[in-house]
Amino acid sequence: MIAAIGSLTLLGLALGFLLSLAARYLRVEGDSRAAEIESLLPGANCAQCGYPGCSPAAQAMAAGDLAITACPPGGRGLAEKLAATLGVSLDLSAVKDSPVVLARIDEALCIGCAHCGKECPTDAIIGAAKQIHSVIQDACSGCGKCVAVCPTECLRLHPVSTTLPWWHWPKPIAVEV
Repeated sequence: MIAAIGSLTLLGLALGFLLSLAARYLRVEGDSRAAEIESLLPGANCAQCGYPGCSPAAQAMAAGDLAITACPPGGRGLAEKLAATLGVSLDLSAVKDSPVVLARIDEALCIGCAHCGKECPTDAIIGAAKQIHSVIQDACSGCGKCVAVCPTECLRLHPVSTTLPWWHWPKPIAVEV
């Protein structure tokens, strides 16, 4: 019994040591700019830019394959930060700041077809087939993919009402002296 415990302990220590050596000498260096860009992105993973998440989008931006204005949830502020980070010129004509919108389901019209849940990239829509569905507001990114596939048009994007979590300080009014 003691011999088995001792041999398994030695085997675990030896394999752990080999794994640590492999991690040190076989490490693949990542792009530091991609990590910096990913830290600036909102992390919604909504796929509105055409990539399945913010990490692949950041890698594409660092490689120059994706425009820095491609993130709709980030808006103008994010585009300006990315331009400063990457040191590129910025054309803000393609970027529009839209209000924050979230999906809502009109339960009187929902037939439980479950098309919306399959399209939602953040799994914010819950409900089974032939049952009323609901949207988890904290998980919704407002991408609108669910609205496009709803056959009964029970899904709509509504602007977020001003509550304490969504409140922001308005821009100061310019005062001429």
